[in-house]
Amino acid sequence: MASPEKIADWADHKFEEGILYIRVRFIDKTELCWRITTSILLEEANLSDWKGGNFRQLRVFAQDERDSE
Repeated sequence: MASPEKIADWADHKFEEGILYIRVRFIDKTELCWRITTSILLEEANLSDWKGGNFRQLRVFAQDERDSE
């Protein structure tokens, strides 16, 4: 069953505490809101030895789960 079309009453956006909110309010008093944030993903943290001029990995402290497959 298809949803009835909605008619927008107004739309706005605002930044609050590092988050972008985008809101669309409809004439039927419902609202659609997107909350958009950024994030930093740690893919890997490792300890390495460069004394000999070549990379030698000593230990991996964190690794992205996708890399372990």
